[in-house]
Order: sequence, then C-alpha cells, then structure tokens
Amino acid sequence: MPLARPWEPLERATVGRVPDSYGVYELGDDDGAVLAVEAGVLRDELKEALAYGDGSRVRWEATQNRREAERLLAEHRDRL
Repeated sequence: MPLARPWEPLERATVGRVPDSYGVYELGDDDGAVLAVEAGVLRDELKEALAYGDGSRVRWEATQNRREAERLLAEHRDRL
C-alpha cells in the first residue's frame, strides 16, 4: 500500500515544507510510478534527491524517531 499522502512535485518549495524529522518517503516519476522508497531525516534526504534529480514527485510520512521510520520503510519496501 503506498503512502497515504498525495504526490507533490519534487522542487525547492516542497522540500522547504517537509518536516525536519525522521520519516519515509517515496520518489516517483511524472506518471506516478514509484522509483524508490527510502527513510531518513526527510528534509536532508529530499534536498539530496532534488540535487541529484532522483525523481519528479515525492510523498512522505513523518515519524517520531529513526526506529519507527525504519519499521515503516520495511513495510513499504516489501511491495516493491
């Protein structure tokens, strides 16, 4: 099951709104296909994804801590 949040464009304004906390994020292409599912400090991770052009869309779910992010990541990676 994909993350519940709708896709947003992967651009500077979006990255600026992302919480500076741990979480899971999905990178997608223009058609909404999931290219990657990763976890980490969301703002840092998405700054890097934007710099490297790793996708054109993003959606995320913030978590309380790293352990919760890793647990959620394992659940979402299973479907890829």
